[in-house]
Amino acid sequence: MKTNYFIIVLCSLFLTNCDSKPSLEKYFVKNSEDSNFISLDISPTILKNKKKILSDDEKKSLSSFEKMNILAFKLDAANTSVYEAEKAKVQELLNADKYIFLMKAGSGKQGFSVSYLGTDEKVDEIVVYAKSAETGFAVVRILGNGMTPTDMMHFIGIIQKSKIDLE
Repeated sequence: MKTNYFIIVLCSLFLTNCDSKPSLEKYFVKNSEDSNFISLDISPTILKNKKKILSDDEKKSLSSFEKMNILAFKLDAANTSVYEAEKAKVQELLNADKYIFLMKAGSGKQGFSVSYLGTDEKVDEIVVYAKSAETGFAVVRILGNGMTPTDMMHFIGIIQKSKIDLE
């Protein structure tokens, strides 16, 4: 009897923890195979070979980096209405209560925003959303383990120093 009760409790906990709400992660998975999108995952190993040019603080920041996911929508004349719909979906996901808005720049035709998940002391995910009325939009998720705001700034510097050719 105790075993059956345990199984029922375990199943109910599992079912109540399944989140059916839309999320940025689900959006990435759903659209990664769509022909309108370009999907790219970058692991820390792509930056590891550049350690010789990094300061000690940058090396520490790099160790908190887990991976980066990039999803870009390629705008062309045939998919303008799809672009508008997908752009609205991304903006809705980023305006959800769980993301903390950090900064925004640009004009009506192009711009970018930076948001994050976590606290002021510990950042779990950084999201950069960039859009252009001429080329499309891109969403970049930088996932980390115990990243700090200082690590975020160092990480941007690391990417610039590494001169990664994403082509």
